[in-house]
Amino acid sequence: MKRLILFIIFIFAALCISALVTLPFSGGSIASFFKTADALAVTSLCAFGFAICSFVFGLITGDYSWVDRLWSTLPVAFTWYYAYRGGFTPALCVIAGLVSLWGLRLSFNFARKGGYTGTEDYRWGVLRGKIKNPFLWQLFNLFFISSYQIGMFILFTWPVYGVIKTGNDFSIFFYISAALAFIFICIETAADQTQWNFHIAKKAAQDGKKFSDKYINDVKNGFLSRGLFRFSRHPNYFGELGFWWSIWLTALSIIGDFSRSGFFGPIMLTILFIGSTIFTESITGGKYPKYKEYKAGTSPIIPWFAGKGG
Repeated sequence: MKRLILFIIFIFAALCISALVTLPFSGGSIASFFKTADALAVTSLCAFGFAICSFVFGLITGDYSWVDRLWSTLPVAFTWYYAYRGGFTPALCVIAGLVSLWGLRLSFNFARKGGYTGTEDYRWGVLRGKIKNPFLWQLFNLFFISSYQIGMFILFTWPVYGVIKTGNDFSIFFYISAALAFIFICIETAADQTQWNFHIAKKAAQDGKKFSDKYINDVKNGFLSRGLFRFSRHPNYFGELGFWWSIWLTALSIIGDFSRSGFFGPIMLTILFIGSTIFTESITGGKYPKYKEYKAGTSPIIPWFAGKGG
């Protein structure tokens, strides 16, 4: 509960800082600025305010997961802001609706794991152990944890911004891309639930309680390798990347110009997830001896036939 209250305070502080950041550019009227200024400039200034707040809260509390708690909310807010600035056209509303579904799924999964009320992501603790110099760690906090990650919110929602100044002509390409986005949400949801069930079984085993027989081998090995995880070591990453590439495709189908479609957003997100995969697996491989064998025979992100690797 204490962490949840802190998160609410964090959001309030971030909104206040964002308002202060936009003030010098607003001509004295922040409300008018939000209505008339370039939409990308507005979201970028707000992102800068949230980055400052994230850095300061990490410095004060020693908890560096403040941006993690924004992943499912701030991109949704940016997307609906773009929809508002675009006049809530049908295309923008469809895209914003899909992003909202994505955000609800991620928020639910994050909340049930204690993300809003618990402690920080374990990976930050591991990295802190590697970056032992406090000054260097705070530089990492400023430039990567706070600035780079929140900057990513701007980049992978950029395609939605591109739709604002474009027509609203629907094509079969738009419908196919929107359907793909929904399918990828379903893949993420299935992967999340399988992972959740596994961790429940793992906790039950630690407590000496009974759990589902189908997880016996995975609990023994210490990691999940059944269901979608039989074909991909990170099917949730596959769903996440597939979703944002699909959002880009919906935008491209309307914009019709590759150079203005914001293609660099999903590219940068893909690079981030590849890096996250490498780092996360370096931790997992060090904890569980059989993970090396599983890694050799299972695709890292894109699902492929079990035993083929790649």
